Amino acid sequence: MRHLRTLADRQPAGSRLPSTRALAKQFGAGPVTVQRALAALVAEGIVETRSGEGTFVAFRRRDARRDVGWQTAALGPDRSGVPVTASTLRMVPHDTIAMHGGYPDAELLPQDSVAAAVRRVSRRADAFTRPPVAGVPELRRWFVSDLVGESTAGGGGWRDSDVVITSGGQAALAATMRAIAAPGDAIVMESPTYWGAIAAARQAGLVIVPVPRTAGAPSAADLDSAFATSGARVFYAQPNYANPTGEQWSAQQRAEVLDVVAAHRAFVVEDDWAHDFGIDAAPRTLVSADVNGHVVYLRSLTKSMSLSIRVAAVMAHGPVRQRIESALALSDLYVSPLLQLAALDVVTRSTWRTSLQRLRRGLGARRDALLDALAAEPSLTATRPPGGLHLWVRLPDVGDGGVPTDSDVVAARALARGLSVVAGREWFPAEPTGPYVRLSYAAAGPDRYAEAVEILAESC
Repeated sequence: MRHLRTLADRQPAGSRLPSTRALAKQFGAGPVTVQRALAALVAEGIVETRSGEGTFVAFRRRDARRDVGWQTAALGPDRSGVPVTASTLRMVPHDTIAMHGGYPDAELLPQDSVAAAVRRVSRRADAFTRPPVAGVPELRRWFVSDLVGESTAGGGGWRDSDVVITSGGQAALAATMRAIAAPGDAIVMESPTYWGAIAAARQAGLVIVPVPRTAGAPSAADLDSAFATSGARVFYAQPNYANPTGEQWSAQQRAEVLDVVAAHRAFVVEDDWAHDFGIDAAPRTLVSADVNGHVVYLRSLTKSMSLSIRVAAVMAHGPVRQRIESALALSDLYVSPLLQLAALDVVTRSTWRTSLQRLRRGLGARRDALLDALAAEPSLTATRPPGGLHLWVRLPDVGDGGVPTDSDVVAARALARGLSVVAGREWFPAEPTGPYVRLSYAAAGPDRYAEAVEILAESC
């Protein structure tokens, strides 16, 4: 590490350092040793990593060290239970195989269309005028028209006034939980489920009641019992290509869940984040069969359009919609009109459907390539998801020496070897039911899948 620190000190701020492999060769050290040294220098603020670009000498301030120890007493206990940064958001060196993220590779997305849309709408006066709190009316109407096409409830009776535009799906999720449950209330969740939903519920002060997935979805009996014993009035669910498992509910499962929710006069928050990522099966929503306003529907465009377009929508019938709008207004006031109009420009052009077809083909090819790579390592197993961005990989129960496998340890070992994955523990709202990791086939290219599987197997 001393040699790396000297190298960084001799370079001007902003200079790019050689790759991990080049540094290992230069200093006669192993790649793992170099990566650990770089991580230590990042922690010291001497170097910084930029995703997809490399490692650079950091811009360092020479002022006196601040004493902020007093804040520990002033802040008191951390009641949120939320990690500083989830593993899916970590930044890694550019030569690490990044299979931890939740966004598709830029080459799969309509980047040119988005850039052209931003240029077009930036010339419009209304792109710089405060929009309605609920969002641009034309964009709200688009979300309605796109959903109504599959509705089995007489069109659902949807109007643009039932829609609220949000700055991304996470903002929609957090505001919805704040609006329909109070601190101390119970909320039912599938286990495993999206880490961001777990974090949002805990930050809102909610008590999570987990229900296991049975054949891809919670059983009606387990869900009914969870409502009855906890007094919960909210159920968070992902019926389409769930994160992290990739599973999709059947028509019978959707009907049974709706029946249970209605019987308990409760809400189900349907997170349809992966609506655009169907590979073998088209998405089928709960809200399209909802008649009496039990479903609060969330859908985002960010992952299928561009990570720079943080635009999503909440759709709901009845008073709950106004409560959600109020919760969003207090935190965000409104969503950037420039982003809303750019999103509207993209989705209302004929090229949008073409880009989605291209995206699904690309995801299908990557999913199959990763499954083929995993087939060469019998200690690692994964089912074939009908859509989504990830594989939920079961690790061997016992590692070398008869020691039970710990997914956190495996993920840490893999990262030291140059592969970034997410440990399964982050996706369970209660104790994990086994050792799992989530691998994203959407971000890293297929040319490194075989190497990734080899590293993961070695790390077990």
